[in-house]
Amino acid sequence: MITTKSLMQTGVLALSLFATSVMAKVSPDEAAKLGTSLTPIGAEKAGNADGSIPHWTGGLPTNAGTVDAKGFLSDPFASERPLFTITAANADQYKDKLSAGQLAMFKRYPDTYKIPVYPSHRSAALPDSIYAAIKTSALNTEGIDGGNGLKGFSDSRYYAFPIPQSGVEVIWNHTTRYRGGNIKRYMTLVQPQVNGTFDMVHFADEVSYPSNLPDLDKQKAENILFYFIQVVTAPARQAGNVLLVHETIDQVKEPRMAWLYNSGQRRVRRAPQVAYDSPQTASDGLSTTDNYDMFNGAPDRYSWELVGKKEMYIPYNSYKLDSPSLKYKDILQAGHINQDLTRYELHRVWEVVAKVKPGERHIYATRHMYFDEDSWQLALVDHYDGRGSLWRVGEGHMQQYYHKQVPGYTAETLYDLTSGRYSVLGLKNEAKQSFEFGAKATASRYTPAALRQAGVR
Repeated sequence: MITTKSLMQTGVLALSLFATSVMAKVSPDEAAKLGTSLTPIGAEKAGNADGSIPHWTGGLPTNAGTVDAKGFLSDPFASERPLFTITAANADQYKDKLSAGQLAMFKRYPDTYKIPVYPSHRSAALPDSIYAAIKTSALNTEGIDGGNGLKGFSDSRYYAFPIPQSGVEVIWNHTTRYRGGNIKRYMTLVQPQVNGTFDMVHFADEVSYPSNLPDLDKQKAENILFYFIQVVTAPARQAGNVLLVHETIDQVKEPRMAWLYNSGQRRVRRAPQVAYDSPQTASDGLSTTDNYDMFNGAPDRYSWELVGKKEMYIPYNSYKLDSPSLKYKDILQAGHINQDLTRYELHRVWEVVAKVKPGERHIYATRHMYFDEDSWQLALVDHYDGRGSLWRVGEGHMQQYYHKQVPGYTAETLYDLTSGRYSVLGLKNEAKQSFEFGAKATASRYTPAALRQAGVR
């Protein structure tokens, strides 16, 4: 854990290690640290004592590599080799920088699970306009309704609390992070059987933001964070099914609005179940709705303890895993993905522990969550059941989409320690296109009436 002095240097009050109720804007003096002693996003600019975590120097430049015709990026670190590899045989030597979930994976799969550790690169970078919005957030955004909503956020819309003082503020940073404006992507969801055999569900996803929809009544969308459409494109028996979500900021005041279009029935219906611990679309019961994006949705069912910062080996710069030269069968195997294709680096993370509040319910009674300080993306999550047993282990394999200055996920894995199965969301190696950033869209597309057209096969 980092020292109290270090915490103070990052603008986090010592009291924040215990507090979950205070959510407030920071003073101009604190905000002035963004871009000076802190990075513009709120991370410590300095490296660690032994240099294994380097100083942040601005992240990867937009010309760090090449972009192919499908939008896939070349690996800026392709020539590097692992510094060392953590296995079941030596995991105890590195346990202070591993999560309980990672240690459990070594015990569950002692012969195949490994963590190849590479040199650390602080590759995260954002456009200057987003850095300016982050400082606006720091000066103006406050939490309301016990942390379930935001006040003073409409002028910035990104990274609500870059200098967090409570656990729920860290959650909001992950929720409100920059994703590249309106985006489209083609990707897959797969849940291999215990023996490694698998079938895949293919999706076309779209995310659009109110500020990027010219025909939208902005006043009516004041509580909207973004609009989301997910179209199933394969297999044939599910193709044409569509999910539409209006993601609200304060989901207690105004719950997330969702609709489903069933192509077989040609019917649109409301879908209030698309929230919390309801099964994720086509997930075979291996992941919940709020497992998507590592965590999403309303924070109201949990209390959020900010533990502090620590150094951990987390998935990072996962360009090899995203390579279009790979086939899905190269990646997917029994128990877990092919760890030879993964890359882990030592980075500082924010640790947050979520516990279900008295009187609330969720199949995950406790979540231990670790957020990358340079991107606010959730890197590791350990999910515990109501008996206190470690149940599912989540890893977010990150890469910097350097050509557009957007940190994002290559894939999200969720391992079920009990069943021996797992879920992988986001693989696109064989897709016809990678992410499309800055996509043009209209508000009329994100209406229930438009769902039938979106689902035309």
